[in-house]
Amino acid sequence: MSIRFAVLGIDHRHAFGMTEHLTAAGATCAGWWTDGAPNTEEGFRKRFPDLPRIADRETILSDPEIALVVIAAIPRDRAALAIEAMRAGKDVMVDKPGCTTLEQLAALRRVQAETGRIWSIDFSERFEVPSVTLATKLVEEGAIGRVVQTVGLGPHRLNRATRPAWFFEREAYGGILTDIASHQIDQFLHFTGSATAEIVHAAAENCAHPGDPGLQDFGEIALRSDRGRGYIRVDWFTPDALPTWGDGRLTILGTEGYIELRKYVDVGGRVGTDTLILVNGTRCEAIDARDAGLPYFARILADVRDRTETAMPQAHAFTVMELALKAQALAEGRA
Repeated sequence: MSIRFAVLGIDHRHAFGMTEHLTAAGATCAGWWTDGAPNTEEGFRKRFPDLPRIADRETILSDPEIALVVIAAIPRDRAALAIEAMRAGKDVMVDKPGCTTLEQLAALRRVQAETGRIWSIDFSERFEVPSVTLATKLVEEGAIGRVVQTVGLGPHRLNRATRPAWFFEREAYGGILTDIASHQIDQFLHFTGSATAEIVHAAAENCAHPGDPGLQDFGEIALRSDRGRGYIRVDWFTPDALPTWGDGRLTILGTEGYIELRKYVDVGGRVGTDTLILVNGTRCEAIDARDAGLPYFARILADVRDRTETAMPQAHAFTVMELALKAQALAEGRA
């Protein structure tokens, strides 16, 4: 029997991919609710013309046939919606960042423990990128030895004219490290096999947008764990000539080689997304990884059904957000 899910909040376009990938994995969307009229609504309706907009989110929360709730509301509102959903007996897949304050995170941990529901974050820069799937396989097979460091770069295009007002409100999006850099923290923990880490350095600045004082357009983090080290750089400086929203890259350094992922574009000349570069003792090649698959979505549906943790360990989701929030606090002089 197909697992039914519904969407709470479409304020971020990540709602599109989350809905599409869950459907492709075999789930059935019962409909969507959102607050007000976000500027994503027209595009969401165009992408999913057969999905009904549900006027009252309580209709979703009280429906016993809906097992999973997808949340892509304004970041500051995601924790409250997730708590409401878990208390209503629903599992939750939330867009990153899963929350925007340590107080919200503490409440999420408490309610998840009380209810036993799943609270999973769709880190799209890992779970919606086939080259990361292949990199995971290669690392698990020992292709580059033991991972000792990751370098994660998350550049984004600002597209200022299309951004809603909340995008420029620090309290609404949580800060650049809480928001974007949570992706790279997730990948650091995943590829080094670290249960947690120490924030060695963190910075967040508004370098070039004085007219938008709430915007942080540059951020960086240095991480250290008992398994390795990591460096993260995120920004809103993608130039207009780049044919996509950002030249996202990940380099994974091992004791016997390295992997570089050129996730969304390769300005070196290769066509398409998901170029994986592998260099070790016997191989030096660029691999087209576009067909490597996106197992997260089928796995979370299996977890909903079987009460397992194959898509993402619950502790991992909490740890990523704790580190992101602590890095944000350190960068802003609050730690």
